[in-house]
Amino acid sequence: MSSDEKQVAPRSLAEALRAKDDGSLAALLRARPDLITPVPTDLTQLATRAGTRASVIRALERLDRFTLQAAEALAVAPEPADRETLLALLAGDENDPAVVGAFPHALAALREQALVWGPDDRLRLVRTARELLAPSPQHPSPTGLGPTVAEATSGMSPGRIQEILTAAGLPTTHDAVSAVASLTALFTDRARMAELLATAPPDSLDVLSRLVWGPPYGQVTADPASRLRWLLDRGLLLPTAPGTVVLPREVALHLRAGRAHRDTEPLPPAVEPAATHRPQVVDTTAAGQAYTSLATIEELLKDWDEGGPTVLRAGGLSVRDLKRTAVALDVPEPVAAFWVELAYAAGLLASDGEADERYAATPAYDEWLELPSAERWTLLATAWLSATRTAGVIGGRDAKERTLSALGPGLDRSAAPEVRHRVLTLLAALPEGASASPDSLVARLHWERALRGAASSDDLRARLARWTLSEAESLGITGRGALSAHGRALIGAQPGASAPETRPGTEPGTGTGAGTGTETGAEADSGPGDKLPVHHHRHHPAPPPQPRSPAELASAAARAGKLLAPLLPEPLDHVLLQADLTAVAPGPLQRPLADTLDVLADVESKGGATVYRFTPGSVRRALDAGRSASDLHAFLSEHSRTPVPQPLTYLIDDVARRHGHLRIGSASAYVRCDDDALLNEIIADKRSQGLRLRRLAPTVLAAQADPATLLEGLRSMGFAPAAESAEGDVLITRAHAHRTPPRTAPEPVPDGPPSPDTTLLGAAIRAIRAGDLASTTPHKPTASAAPGRNGTLPRTTSAETLATMQAAVLTGDTLWIGYVNAEGSASQRVIAPIKVEGGFVTAYDHTADEVRTYPLHRVTGVAELADEQA
Repeated sequence: MSSDEKQVAPRSLAEALRAKDDGSLAALLRARPDLITPVPTDLTQLATRAGTRASVIRALERLDRFTLQAAEALAVAPEPADRETLLALLAGDENDPAVVGAFPHALAALREQALVWGPDDRLRLVRTARELLAPSPQHPSPTGLGPTVAEATSGMSPGRIQEILTAAGLPTTHDAVSAVASLTALFTDRARMAELLATAPPDSLDVLSRLVWGPPYGQVTADPASRLRWLLDRGLLLPTAPGTVVLPREVALHLRAGRAHRDTEPLPPAVEPAATHRPQVVDTTAAGQAYTSLATIEELLKDWDEGGPTVLRAGGLSVRDLKRTAVALDVPEPVAAFWVELAYAAGLLASDGEADERYAATPAYDEWLELPSAERWTLLATAWLSATRTAGVIGGRDAKERTLSALGPGLDRSAAPEVRHRVLTLLAALPEGASASPDSLVARLHWERALRGAASSDDLRARLARWTLSEAESLGITGRGALSAHGRALIGAQPGASAPETRPGTEPGTGTGAGTGTETGAEADSGPGDKLPVHHHRHHPAPPPQPRSPAELASAAARAGKLLAPLLPEPLDHVLLQADLTAVAPGPLQRPLADTLDVLADVESKGGATVYRFTPGSVRRALDAGRSASDLHAFLSEHSRTPVPQPLTYLIDDVARRHGHLRIGSASAYVRCDDDALLNEIIADKRSQGLRLRRLAPTVLAAQADPATLLEGLRSMGFAPAAESAEGDVLITRAHAHRTPPRTAPEPVPDGPPSPDTTLLGAAIRAIRAGDLASTTPHKPTASAAPGRNGTLPRTTSAETLATMQAAVLTGDTLWIGYVNAEGSASQRVIAPIKVEGGFVTAYDHTADEVRTYPLHRVTGVAELADEQA
């Protein structure tokens, strides 16, 4: 680097940002969208915000493992460090070629996110990042290194330091500073260190080998053993507190052959295929499961058609109701919870908001039922992809030790959409028909977001990944663990394409960056911690992908639906009636046929074919719904591919003959029948004693039970009564479909602000540049007071302000003003006045890049720009 370049080296992060072009600033704001919420007034404020603890932690969380290791290595390097020193800490003495190849991209990523600034010979880590990543007794470094010699000896007496120099074979010095420098030079000189350690006893070398990779601290007694005394005398171990010693950083680096990390990971671990199937098998398996998912959602909401379970006082579904739902769907409870949450996320299910609040289908469910099967599936799949509500955490506990219930609060995990999309993207990178090993998938995700939970296979991201594999299979996005063709289309992947690369803080294919920085609901699931990490995929210099627009997402869903549609079974218009009073549906039935058959018969078994059984109760249910015996005979004859069996015909006629022979109305309740012998039989039956019947007339019995209880009681005795109205007409009972008022699907909870689009980025950069111009341009001093700098507004009297404005209109000069808006917010602006009249100044505002009018009474002061800047 030339002397001229060294002279213009930035002295702060703000100066480094000021030297960036608009493209680099756009990359920074895209990677760290929290920096423009709200838009900073100038580059100094942007730099300040980029150095805040919360923003730095969020940025570190979006680094991949190797880029984070580069930041950790820079945190233990001398400040400032040059590029070669940092590379040596990562590649070691052996100069690992994989590390050398990946290093430029890791350093570029740190620069892009403004975590590192300065030229290559003076690299600096942002102060807050250094505090988070540098070693300290309270927060050990991930490198396992301890303090430097200078740090460890800061409280040591000068005489003791001179004794260490003598024992190490070094000449004494006149002061402690030069003594520490001499000892440091010895420890960083490989040849001299090798000679010193060659004289060490084997037991002493064994002590060093146990501390070399960390933790670097150890305990000693007041009278250390000879192997420890040899190390302490020569400064190879230094005391930090009574009974505690530490291995100096320079000594550890020599023993490590110059490497800051035991295992440097420049490349992401490969996702290993677990099994490979023919793509056609994968697609058909996934399509079959997709159809099952539609049937399951229909069955769930049909079961809740007349009003589902009540809403708990704290919100959500009770454990008992979830168990009942699981039994009705014939699935385990966690699976039932997933289907319930999916219906809720898709807007098909909600609470009705009544005084006795219950869950029920929404009006959107009826619209959903009318859609073609493929479109119904894409609605479920896209809702699942973008939902932050996570069914897998149901049954766990939140931060206040409250149980998390289905449909209840606290289920949002903002990392869920990003993890789901990333898992599917990694599956898309495998050969068609290949499923992934879950362990290798989790290892890849840990590399991409390195520190959060990396030491545990049970962290939130790992659990989200495993839930994603299971849920995608249940939903039919994957088949036999491999991504289907319609699943590829759904995430916008092409067959045979490698995994799309993402940059830190972006989520491929969506409009929000989703990470694990702040998990809503139960933060305890993700684990606390300040020593944080990250994301990034491969070190290829590819531009970050832009979020897909709603139109692109809809187009991808439509393509997925078109690929899925031919694989779904066509609804049938017939069943096969059998002599054992059953009907077999060899496939899915058309909706009118299925609805009628659900009333006329009971479902006995499900699967590839559904078996219905006709019983007296099911036939009576159809008659109660207003069907006559002739209607039922005609229906079965029309829709059966086999002759109607005689036993079924007899069953329908027998139930119809007795149906309505008894009539029940309201007195409290009464029973009337033209056949008095039948009434005598009822009174004589011991099972009727609970109904407390008494005869009012030869054909009428009165009861002290309500009509519904009386109706159910007589049916349990084997009779077939029918309810009648006050006018004596038979009441037709049809299922009442209870619906909620119109409801919107729950909004996903994003992790931080969304990634800005190109228009917002351009406007933000223009505003920041103009504000920076206003705050950094030199100004002439005024008569009454010198103008403020570094964010301080200029102050002049009203008369001076008016006079300066009017003069600038005549001369065309550019001015620097302080301005306070109606909300009381103060700002600095650079303006070129055009006219001054009526208490207002009209000027071209360089800050806003447009002509604006300002009230003069809101201008705090004005200053002319310096001659060389005007």
